Amino acid sequence: MSPRRDRAARTNRARRTVWLVAGAVVLGGGGVTAVAVTGSSEDVGAEAGGRPAQAHVLALDGKDPKKRDLPRTETQLFSLVGVSWEDSADTFEGTAQIRTRSAGAGTWSDWRDLDFDIRAPESAEGDTSGVRGASEPLWVGASDAVEARVVADGEETAVPKALRLDMIDPGTTDGDGVKGGKGQTAAKPERTKGPGKPTAQPSEPVASTAPAESTGGEPTADAPSPVPSEAPAEPSAPAESSPSVSEEPPAPTAPAEPSPSEVPAESAAPAPSEEPTAAPSTGEPSAEPPVESPTPAEPTASPSEPAPSADPTDVPATDPTDGPSSAPAPSESTPAPSAPAIVSRAEWGADESLVQDPPAYLNKVDAVFVHHTAGTNNYTCAESPAIIRAILTYHVKTNGWNDVGYNFFVDKCGTVFEGRAGGVDKPVQGAHTYGFNGYSSGVSLLGDYENGGTPTAAAKKAVADISAWKLGLHGVDPQAKVTLTAAADTGVWKKGDQATLYTISGHRDGYATLCPGRTLYSALPEIRTAAGASPYAVR
Repeated sequence: MSPRRDRAARTNRARRTVWLVAGAVVLGGGGVTAVAVTGSSEDVGAEAGGRPAQAHVLALDGKDPKKRDLPRTETQLFSLVGVSWEDSADTFEGTAQIRTRSAGAGTWSDWRDLDFDIRAPESAEGDTSGVRGASEPLWVGASDAVEARVVADGEETAVPKALRLDMIDPGTTDGDGVKGGKGQTAAKPERTKGPGKPTAQPSEPVASTAPAESTGGEPTADAPSPVPSEAPAEPSAPAESSPSVSEEPPAPTAPAEPSPSEVPAESAAPAPSEEPTAAPSTGEPSAEPPVESPTPAEPTASPSEPAPSADPTDVPATDPTDGPSSAPAPSESTPAPSAPAIVSRAEWGADESLVQDPPAYLNKVDAVFVHHTAGTNNYTCAESPAIIRAILTYHVKTNGWNDVGYNFFVDKCGTVFEGRAGGVDKPVQGAHTYGFNGYSSGVSLLGDYENGGTPTAAAKKAVADISAWKLGLHGVDPQAKVTLTAAADTGVWKKGDQATLYTISGHRDGYATLCPGRTLYSALPEIRTAAGASPYAVR
């Protein structure tokens, strides 16, 4: 087991702006003592009729190089929390625990561990000066006080410099908690002759009502949901299309001959090796979206286990950012798969002013990596938009990234949400799987599937459908394998290694982490089978 995975297992067992938190109160013994706390605060994503999101920090100062403690401290309202430090290149070896006080009930939670499996992307986005090291964010629900303790492991380690506690209040929007909210259905792009521009335009939103759930796990039908919860049983009809702006990436082209880099999964495969044949990769994401050249593989039976193979295929996939494909365009237009219902960024309340730079695009999406957000399963599906707004704010204001890292989110009611901006039907480069962001799309399921949570049937179906559709736009079989060149040392693969992975893989297949959690990872064979049978899969 890698050191990072070992540390993660032990932990599970046991931009650039400075914010202001005023009027903090320390609770000690039976008394309450007011203290002065310096810093600043800023509104994020104000919406008409709603409460703007806010981000706050508290410095975790101290003289002991091995630990930091924050006593019980009253704060402004927040619902998501994490810790961060100045240099993203510094890895933290240790434990960080927090407990929070419910803003409604006034009760304190138990101590909860923060995970440290997040990593700045290997692209230029991860090299900017404002990028910070950070824990995974933890959703705690509406809270108004916090206590924290951070301890470094080993004699030679210390807590990182400029350590601070980051707290996010997602605010509210007009659409929060409204039953039967709408979800956009992405337009059905056409694979057109030649390297022309995409013609897809969004169709009218398709509304459906999501079953809400109890806090224990499986959804129930007696609580409101703000968004649709089920993908349509059949593909939706194509929308009328018209030419789009030249900055948009080109439409996917028609399937050609199967790529030798995709190998159907026919038998059990060993766990990933840390010493496969190496071959370096180069290239950065293209600011101008390239022409896409899909390479489908024939559908096969679902693999019987989730572990990837370490044996590279004969022709590894090259870095998709090296340049546009030179493959000839098809002679006839072929419809791309219809899209499942997707809740747009506008519908879940994204603050687009946070995103400073345009998206980067890949040549092709070769694989989908499945993640979990960790944190809690005790959320209602009406809270899903707020959780996603909080994660967006954390990724930008705490991590210092340009946008939220995941390309899509799915909640336990089976609702699919648009993640990183740039077009749900475009090959947008995300920041989700260190070493493999240059080839893939990331789908993250809200909840913790390592510590007792179990993915619902609706969630598994939604992950299968959105993965099948996204891969289908590029002619990729969701039940096949593909060989990708690791762009960085990930704890599982060395830079330049040829990693043979399923086209729907778990985060842990590419990076040393427990994500997407034991139960979700175990469900990946079932998800791949469902993706192969999905009406959104390439045929």
